[in-house]
Amino acid sequence: MKGEVFKAACLQVNASNDLQANIDEASRLCVEARAAGAELILMPENVAMMEWGRSNIVLKAMPEDQHLALKSFQSLARELGCWLHVGSLAVLVDDGMVANRTYVINPSGLISAKYDKIHMFDVDLGLGEVYKESATFRPGDSAQVARLPWGRMGLSVCYDLRFPHLYRAYGQAGCNFLAVPAAFTRTTGRAHWHVLLRARAIETGCYVFAPAQCGTHVNNRETYGHALIVSPWGEILADALEQPGFVIADIDIKEVIEARRKVPCLEHDRPFSLPPKG
Repeated sequence: MKGEVFKAACLQVNASNDLQANIDEASRLCVEARAAGAELILMPENVAMMEWGRSNIVLKAMPEDQHLALKSFQSLARELGCWLHVGSLAVLVDDGMVANRTYVINPSGLISAKYDKIHMFDVDLGLGEVYKESATFRPGDSAQVARLPWGRMGLSVCYDLRFPHLYRAYGQAGCNFLAVPAAFTRTTGRAHWHVLLRARAIETGCYVFAPAQCGTHVNNRETYGHALIVSPWGEILADALEQPGFVIADIDIKEVIEARRKVPCLEHDRPFSLPPKG
């Protein structure tokens, strides 16, 4: 394992449905974050494409071995000599569906880990704001861990944040960090974003990295922004607020150890019977 302290950065972008423009903007911010000392740079969900409607998303999704954004970010990782977490890309899969897939790329440009979003955002928020990801996306079925030089990072995407058992499993598997790239809606973000991310950090004693989409996108979809870095004690170390850019913070592995020493709840599970339904 490398030194105990390193810098991590989370990007915040306002992605459009223009693939190359989105790649260029994310790459520009990565260059800036690397110049600021970041050794790990994380991107938000849908970093290369914020599209609307099943037909449009499927049309612009690409197979993994042909994905232009993935190839671009692999080259960027080599150029910058750092770890890149590609929040998520729309990857065309065999059954005509799309995987919402995270990639972690090492400084040699090789894929170190990947993860397909497990939980589908099928909700009706009222006033006509309806989302049904399961109509377009094939859900993943396995938790995945990226092995970084500083420790293990549990992978997730956006709506996964509402399922705390996933993160507890990561904590008990020895993860020091949790990645939660997101395109959280403005409606749900205002109500739940900060408190859920802080809760996941507190429950696991992990650092939480939450890069985010912000602003208004195609079809007037609005995302909340506020890319966050949260300490293992639940403190917000950096908040990107509402504009595109990035946040950066020092990450100290000793803080993980100390938080878990104070409250070793990952070791305190006990069996219990479930209440009856109804």
